[in-house]
Amino acid sequence: MANTPATDRRVVIEAVSPKVDCGRFAAKSVVGDPIVVKAKVFADGHDAVVAVLEHRRSGNDTWNETPMDFLGNDSWEATFTADELGTWEYRITGWVDHFVSWAEGLKKKFEAGVVSDVDLAIGAELLAAASDRSKGKPAKTLQGHSKTLSDTSIHEEVRVGLALSEEVTQLMGAHPDRSRATTLENPLPVIVDRQEAVFSSWYELFPRSWSTEPGRHGTFADVEAHLDYVDDLGFDVLYLPPIHPIGEKFRKGPNNTLDAGPKDPGVPWAIGSKDGGHMAIHPELGTAEDFRSLVDAAAEKGISIALDIALQVSPDHPWVDEHPEWFKHRPDGTIQYAENPPKKYQDIYPIDFETSNPEALWKGLKEVFDHWIDQGVKIFRVDNPHTKSFSFWEWLITETRTAHPDVIYLAEAFTRPAVMHRLAKLGFNQSYTYFAWRNSKSELIEYMSDLDEVSDFFRPNFWPNTPDILTEMLQTGTRAAFVSRVVLAATLSASYGIYGPAFELMEHQPLRPGSEEYLNSEKYQIRQWDLRSGRSLAPLITQLNKARRAHPALQRNGNLVFHDTDNEMILAYSKSSGTDTVLVIVTLDPHHTQSAWVDLDLAALRLEPEQQYQLHDLLTDRRYVWTGSHNFVQLDVEGTPAHVFHVRRQTRTEQDFDYYI
Repeated sequence: MANTPATDRRVVIEAVSPKVDCGRFAAKSVVGDPIVVKAKVFADGHDAVVAVLEHRRSGNDTWNETPMDFLGNDSWEATFTADELGTWEYRITGWVDHFVSWAEGLKKKFEAGVVSDVDLAIGAELLAAASDRSKGKPAKTLQGHSKTLSDTSIHEEVRVGLALSEEVTQLMGAHPDRSRATTLENPLPVIVDRQEAVFSSWYELFPRSWSTEPGRHGTFADVEAHLDYVDDLGFDVLYLPPIHPIGEKFRKGPNNTLDAGPKDPGVPWAIGSKDGGHMAIHPELGTAEDFRSLVDAAAEKGISIALDIALQVSPDHPWVDEHPEWFKHRPDGTIQYAENPPKKYQDIYPIDFETSNPEALWKGLKEVFDHWIDQGVKIFRVDNPHTKSFSFWEWLITETRTAHPDVIYLAEAFTRPAVMHRLAKLGFNQSYTYFAWRNSKSELIEYMSDLDEVSDFFRPNFWPNTPDILTEMLQTGTRAAFVSRVVLAATLSASYGIYGPAFELMEHQPLRPGSEEYLNSEKYQIRQWDLRSGRSLAPLITQLNKARRAHPALQRNGNLVFHDTDNEMILAYSKSSGTDTVLVIVTLDPHHTQSAWVDLDLAALRLEPEQQYQLHDLLTDRRYVWTGSHNFVQLDVEGTPAHVFHVRRQTRTEQDFDYYI
């Protein structure tokens, strides 16, 4: 009979997770984190089913095996932990366990007093078959027990007791009949990254604005001299916009004007000049040795340098003459510059990924990443990756990660959700998000739910501001607006960043009403920043980052619980990890004092009804004692617009703070 299905495979395995697009792409994890695998595993009829999880690092010959736990309703679960970077894979195997089915039936019959010698003879055959599958002492033991079960001269109660004993159960479980087992046809992949791919705190700055001398172009040495500032704030990633030579043709002036003067520095994203292209350094920033010195000095403080890679060029870039086929030419013979109507970027030429020579283009672009990896850069923020070829990104990231599995890619892709998700599937470790434009309680709750649905492969990085984004909320200029947005970013997401010092100094003047461009944007001119300003949010940001480092609950996504409040302007949520729980309550109104009754989900906080507990505010070091689920909070926009509470549970009967953990 043609296309006859296999008749000896009764077990079905479906609804497996984590699985991305039926296994076309890899799920994501980090070294040391448990990878939770779930599935529906079942068979026809009422026989008992057993399932195991098998896992290994890709390329290894041997599978590691972990029994899966039955959760009820055909649902099974098991975890494994990857201890190395790279690609791992897992699969599930399930089979009908005739011994377990027989033992369950035997127990019921014995309790009902209807056990027969035939029932025990069936068990004896099952043990004998298991003996044949085993070796050494287990084989002899099973064979002996099989004879005992079939010996009718031995009292029935003794034989049943042996059949249902823990010893026999363990021996049979260790030597199952898997001859008719069902195994997932194709193993499912998991990319395992380093911890920073999930938990990181980013600080963006323009090196040219960090000179201590007014009027002088800043250098890498100036940034190195300010590393203590970044370190004291508590950031572990220092992100630099493009550090390459800047084109002179069509150079933009202050506030994106077209009439740049001879001393205007230009836009760092207009890459390339007579001094070189993507593998060169802007001469006024310093030398390659200066850059490596900065990378090394930052590493000594536990700070990674992240470099912006923008795959575009200025009209002066060497590639324009060396590889004209890499650019799109218009009918009049000129090269198509970048446009986002009505905006025109005459100083930037996009790369044409429909070039007649894609192999040379891809190889040339990969050399850029390889060069900076050789200079010690292991984190890349990629500018507008959604405007480049998907196939290119999958190839590039796979190639670089094969040689350097510790490299991290952040996608700056403010685009449609499907496109953002595709980039994550292709290998980007993190992504910018729509967080900056989610302001109301309902918007934030809905957005976090959306992110949770794609958490197997999409890792958010929340930014309240960037050099391109000054939201309407921040344009209010109030301290509460900045505090609430940075608290939300740093506690809703395990990774977040700020563009500074514009953020901590609360820069809020837009170029024009309705615009999200900064007035006197640092993209077009050199700025001087007063880091010692008394109005700076640096002390608060320092405390916030200390809280993130001290509390595992804030270092992962997927553990978020929202709590009810009776005021739409106050948002409450908690995150937990192990015994650590953090509760955040923040106002969404930057102008007025707001109060609310908060109804806490005590189970999510691992608290008992009417239990007294202490809330330690990690931003102000103040402590509060609450009882039960229903409590009052008031947030003063001039003083405390947000609480970041460590939930401390009482461990003794004495009413003393020392007895809280």
